[in-house]
Formats: sequence, structure tokens, C-alpha cells
Amino acid sequence: MFKKILIANRGEIAMRILRAAREMGIRTVAIHSDVDAQALHVRFADEAVCVGPAPAAKSYLNIPAIISAAEITGADAVHPGYGFLSENAHFAELCKKCGLAFIGPTPEAMRMWGDKVSAREAAKRFGLPLLPGTGVLRNADHAIEEARRIGFPVILKASGGGGGRGMRIVRDPGDLRAAFEAATAEAMAGFGNPDVYLERFIEEPRHIEFQVLADSHGGVWTLGERECSLQRRHQKVIEEAPSPAIDNAKRSAMAEVIRAAIAGTGYTTLGTLEFLMDERGELYFMEMNTRVQVEHPVTEMVTGIDLVKEQIRAAAGEPVQLPDTRPWQFRGHAIECRINAEDPVTFAPWPGLITEYHPPGGGGVRVDSGVYGGWRVPSCYDSLIAKVIVQASTRAEALVRMDRALDELIIGGIRTNIALHKRLLRDPDVIAGRMSTRTIERLVAKGT
Repeated sequence: MFKKILIANRGEIAMRILRAAREMGIRTVAIHSDVDAQALHVRFADEAVCVGPAPAAKSYLNIPAIISAAEITGADAVHPGYGFLSENAHFAELCKKCGLAFIGPTPEAMRMWGDKVSAREAAKRFGLPLLPGTGVLRNADHAIEEARRIGFPVILKASGGGGGRGMRIVRDPGDLRAAFEAATAEAMAGFGNPDVYLERFIEEPRHIEFQVLADSHGGVWTLGERECSLQRRHQKVIEEAPSPAIDNAKRSAMAEVIRAAIAGTGYTTLGTLEFLMDERGELYFMEMNTRVQVEHPVTEMVTGIDLVKEQIRAAAGEPVQLPDTRPWQFRGHAIECRINAEDPVTFAPWPGLITEYHPPGGGGVRVDSGVYGGWRVPSCYDSLIAKVIVQASTRAEALVRMDRALDELIIGGIRTNIALHKRLLRDPDVIAGRMSTRTIERLVAKGT
């Protein structure tokens, strides 16, 4: 097992990794930018190293500085968390060359699953259901030809990234050429890779993802699904497990085909396969995230498994400590709300000084956060400041518990999206489990 892990991240995920490592008896090194010198993960880690100024490109994405920090502190492993360098195969390769274990997939697995086109090819080989789509498009004329074959509407997607960048929905053939040019330019600017591809577009999809865990001893586990349909501009807002749209028969069937795909590609760590569900309830593979997800706590709450600890064990070459590889049985229902520092009307980021902070408590309530009263939220990073997670015996009870927990949550001095969460939790369609990725869009448009 590792003796010291450098945490190449910040905020709530850095604290989450730090807690897991400490419970495993592993020492930790926090890296930070100059504006994060008083951050919680810096204050609670065993050691801390400043790796640069505030801009992420000069600190949390500064590979030479991060590897140097690991070397001077004697760390033997690096945990990248999510975002930043978590899916950067070049970083994983450099860690290996420098004698550092990368707590994540191999660079080869990261490239295969991280590139959406090659991931679609792997999914097809192993029988995962796919929407009609294409490989990398050569040019705008090729895009027009393929779109006619697939049928409109279609969606252009960046091959090498996500989060809505390099993505364009096209309903009219006359708009495709301009959309192709815009998507390739945005993909190049965002990911350094201009490649895009086409898929048939589903107007009212649900977004459902399946958690997997594997080790180098042949163990492959599917740990159920999460409902992630409540999104705004392709960014998840509320997640829950299990999905109200998945029954045991579909869950078991998907578990078998997913296990075959993971085992067949030799994947040996934590990962998430994301699917779209159409109006008929059919699932279609979309992409795989080769890292820990922001929303991993809802799976932890309903399975009792510490995913980060098992991810660390797998990276250390130890067998994952789960009893069997059958589809996991849920313990009730869990919901997570992402609390962002943002204007509740315009959704613009809202950095500033947190003058008061009181997290909710009580049975079945968990809060993952990297902030405290007196902390100044910087303007240069993601606006996520906390995750409130609840677990209860039924979905109805979990909704009520989350509503109560949000009433207890106090964050003073800045604006947050707490009010949006309360509106969603009280919306009749959300209560009934009738959701799609356009639910928030319609709720905001109603203005009620």
C-alpha cells in the first residue's frame, strides 16, 4: 500500500481524498495555488506545497510543478480527483516515468475510453447499445452527408472532451455547415483537438450513468446506476441513485453487458459509463469517464462502499475488498444537490467572502465541502462549493429529507443556487420521477 499520496486537486474532492487516505493510514500532500493557501485541504493535509499562482494553467495544471512537489515530499502516488489533470493521459505517463503511481486508469485505457469516437468503437465491439452516429468527421461536407444518413435532428460532439463544449444541436440541414465550423473551433480551443462526430439527437433524453469498479486481479463490479437528468447547460445539478426509470430486470441486463465491456478492455480502476435514455426507455451509450465522479457519494450512500478507498487499493495493485461481482443491491435511495456559488437568476459565478457557513446535519445527511466561514471563494475556479447528500429508505423520504437539509444550510456573504434546488425538489414532475435533461430549462422559463 502507498505510504504518501499527493492530491493533485482542490476543494471538496481534495478533502474527500484526504479523508479516505487518512482512514487508510496514508499520509497526504496537498498542492495549492497562492489564493488557496488557507484552503481546507491545505490546512488538514500532512504537508502542503504551493505550485503556482491563481490561474489553473499555472498551478493545478502545471505538470512539472506538481511532479516536483511529489518528488520533494517523497510521495509515492498521485490522486488527480476529477477535472484538472484527472483524464490527462500524458500526465499519467509522466507520473509512471517518474516512479509515481497514478491513481486512475493506465494511459492506454484513458486514451481509449476518453476519446469518444474510440469509446464508441469499443462499446460496439462489446455489445453496448449505441445511438446511430459516425466516426470523426473529415469536413463539413462529410458532416452533411452523414447527417442525411442518420436523419435530423443530429448533435455534433467533440471527440476529446465534454461539458457541453464543442457541442451543437442541428435540426435544419442548412445550419449544419456553420455548426460544424463552430463546433470544431470550440473543440480545438477547449481540448486542443478539433475532431468532432455526429449522433442522432434525442429531444427529451434522460441521463443515466452506471458505476463500475475493477482491479488487476480480475474483479469487475457494476455498482448500479445514477439518475443525472437534472442538468443546466450540460452541467449536472442534482443526482440520485437508483434511477426511478430503471427496474431490476434492466439493471441486471445492463450490468452483464457493462461487465463484459470492462473486463474485455482490461480496465482496472473506478469508472462511469454514461447513457442517454429515449422516450421509449431504451438506453444508448454516450461516453465513459475514467475517474471518480462528482456525484460518487450517492452510490456510496446506497451501497455502503467507499469508492475512493477501493480506487486507491486498485491502484496499489491490491484486490478490491468487495464480496462478489453480482449486480449490487441498493440500500434505500440517495440524492445529491450540488451547491454552487452563483447568482440564482443569471447563474453567473459569484465569488466572494463566505461570512457564515452552517451545514445541515441529522440522520442520513452528508455534506462534502471545501469551504468554511471566513473563506473567500476565488473567481478563477469552478463554482462548486459543497455537495449535500441524503439517504433514506425510499425516494419519497429522501426528497423530504433533502428539502429539510437545504432549509438548514446557511451560506452567508455570497449568492448560491440553493433556491433552485428547493424549486426542483418541490416540482411535481421531479417528485413523480418524470425528468429529462430539459427539466431545469423549462422550470427556469416558467419563472415560478
